[in-house]
Amino acid sequence: MSRFHKLLFLAGQKLRNPSLEKIYRELKETEKWPLEKLEELQWKRFKEMMDYAYHHSSYYKKKWDEAGIHPDEIKSKDDLKKIPVITKQELIQFNREIHTPWKGKKFFSVTSGTTGESLSFWKDEISDSHNRAAIFRGYSWYDVKPWERNGYFWGFNFSPVKKWKTRFLDFLVNRFRLFSYDEKELKKFARKLLSADYLEGYSSSIYQVAKLINEKNLPKPEKLKMVKGTSEKIYPHYHEESMRAFGHKIIGEYGAAESGLIAFECPYGSLHIAMEGVLMEEVDEEIIVTNLMMKSFPVIRYQLGDYIKLKPADFKCSCGMEHPVIEEITGRIGKNIYGKKGIYPSLYFYYVFKNLEKNHGIKLSYQAVQKEKGKLEFYFERQLTTEEEKALKSEMNALFGNDVEYTWSVKEKIFDGRGKFRDFISYLD
Repeated sequence: MSRFHKLLFLAGQKLRNPSLEKIYRELKETEKWPLEKLEELQWKRFKEMMDYAYHHSSYYKKKWDEAGIHPDEIKSKDDLKKIPVITKQELIQFNREIHTPWKGKKFFSVTSGTTGESLSFWKDEISDSHNRAAIFRGYSWYDVKPWERNGYFWGFNFSPVKKWKTRFLDFLVNRFRLFSYDEKELKKFARKLLSADYLEGYSSSIYQVAKLINEKNLPKPEKLKMVKGTSEKIYPHYHEESMRAFGHKIIGEYGAAESGLIAFECPYGSLHIAMEGVLMEEVDEEIIVTNLMMKSFPVIRYQLGDYIKLKPADFKCSCGMEHPVIEEITGRIGKNIYGKKGIYPSLYFYYVFKNLEKNHGIKLSYQAVQKEKGKLEFYFERQLTTEEEKALKSEMNALFGNDVEYTWSVKEKIFDGRGKFRDFISYLD
């Protein structure tokens, strides 16, 4: 069956993404390049993209003309700050003007819209193939072939008709997925994992299944070579459950439909930036990213909406690759916490629970909900001890003082599996 799926996968790949194989070979070569050579390639592609966007996208030409800049004036990375950033709202509002008259093969793409802002655009075949090839390169670091048997957590809240269609498409790529969080379905999924080579999808879903396997003493899958989490933050305690259940930590893949793959975690734990396809900047701890490949819908200096932290420039990963490393994706930008008097970024929750672990050795799964200014509701998966309550109060007071009151309660499942897990839900914005 594995040979059948390999042939089926490669035939489908050649039909859909004819340039993928060549791009993959190139990426396997460039992963060995020194940083200086990678930066030269990255800058060359950035200049080509900027020039193409200026001459073929009416939106970028107008935006840059109004800002008084021309592609020829951008001569080094120090000049990047002269280029105005673009937001998701602009990608949506000026969608037609941003698109270029690209004549090649294209695919229609729609983002999930979990923040209430769904974005649709045409993705050219070259950029789609480059994105897939970059992901497959990451797989290769774990000796994983994309056609091998795999479990998948993604988009399982379907109607019955769509569910059967999805099952058929999954069969074509040797995939099985979880369609509900019902315990019977979870156990069925866990049994299928025994024959899987890799597992990927929402990190919160992987954590949930790992917990079930550990709590119910279900058979542990021994064939797995890789457990990959994407689209959500991977919390430290997720790794503990994953190690016990699968024998592997959850590795990170970071990117977005409109930006392409930004980074992939190597076996030594470093989230390496895929420099061949993106140019990434850290501005005031915020990520600004340029997709270097997508000419049908240029995305240049895009304010993705995440807080990040980079490893020092002199950091050397033991894997030998010289691609820069993202040390941590610290949280989403956008939602605010409203105190009685002040306003605080939702990033504060990151520091509260990071400090609980760092200063007190307390690891908690949580969800915070705000329905009223100055008040928060926390949901945890287990009861807190008296000492843990004291530690939580200490860390909350350190950041919010007396401006925010909070209550907490136990909720066995703090997420229901319907799309991405949100650790903070506000009804005030």
